Amino acid sequence: MKPGISEKKQYPPVDIESIAVLIVKAQKASGEVPWCEGKKTDPWDLVEAAMGLNIGGYLRGARRAYEWMAQMQLQDGSWYASYRDGAPDDKTRDTNLSSYIAVGVFHDYLITDDISFLKTMWETVRSAVEFALSLQAPGGEIYWAVSPEDKIDPMALLTGSCSVYMSIKCALAIAERLGHSMTAWEQSLKRLGDAIKNRPWLFNMSKSRYSMDWFYPVLSGVLTHDRAQRRIEKFWEKFVIEGQGVLCVSDRPWVTVAETCELSLALSAMGNQNLSETVFSWIQNKTNTDGSYWCGFTCPDMTIWPEDKTTWTNAVVLIAADAIYNLTPAGRLFNHRFWDASGLSF
Repeated sequence: MKPGISEKKQYPPVDIESIAVLIVKAQKASGEVPWCEGKKTDPWDLVEAAMGLNIGGYLRGARRAYEWMAQMQLQDGSWYASYRDGAPDDKTRDTNLSSYIAVGVFHDYLITDDISFLKTMWETVRSAVEFALSLQAPGGEIYWAVSPEDKIDPMALLTGSCSVYMSIKCALAIAERLGHSMTAWEQSLKRLGDAIKNRPWLFNMSKSRYSMDWFYPVLSGVLTHDRAQRRIEKFWEKFVIEGQGVLCVSDRPWVTVAETCELSLALSAMGNQNLSETVFSWIQNKTNTDGSYWCGFTCPDMTIWPEDKTTWTNAVVLIAADAIYNLTPAGRLFNHRFWDASGLSF
């Protein structure tokens, strides 16, 4: 792995307002935030977009997104995998997509310090986590979804399970601030973390060609310290194109801005700020004339694909910038030291 050289900047090299406004313009009157105009909405990416709104200072827009989520939650605590204009588009109920609401709500709290918001959203968060944990397998992994025909798909995805791990951590942090003891959640989280660390065969190995399977164990805080460092070093050359970004999958020439920012975020979480900033710098020329970021591009021909200006891609640019430049108090959300000092038992 080549750490590179990064000169620390006083201000982030991103147009925060332009990025936030892109999300604002995409948000519907209902609070729903689709990928972009005319495209679907999914619960995970809507939460990511709301986090971007909060970092950009559009606090009311973020709250409207969470209100939409609360209104659309199903009786079992889940959401459908996608919607179009508020109507179900894909009736799969995904554990990862559904539980991510906890990350967004805790992110909002770190910025606003509004305990009343946590109280308002508690039942939504609690039900969402209970849904995800209802699909925890005997080995500790999380089955990925319930089909539209109401059948559990007994397959676990490493990236999804890592994201659920982060969601449960945030839900426990919310519970702690509200005075709720959630011992069963703590035990389930430990079982999940143990499965991710020690039993990789429990997860769908065909997905290991995806870069998220590489760095999500670090991003979510399952792997920390030396184990995190070894994980990053082991697959760096498989997924990283130096000076450009991170491949979505190892056997295709497609680099995505989102995966590049998430790797930067994982490096910040580890405490490797110099390398995080270096990786983040690689996407600073991957922008449209309005200041928004490309979704992805092919290397080495640099063909932009797709040309959509997606809300979630631009939101994660802000989240990564926040982790590097401390734009808001939520910049520590993924930081391993923050969680080590939280006093919570993981």
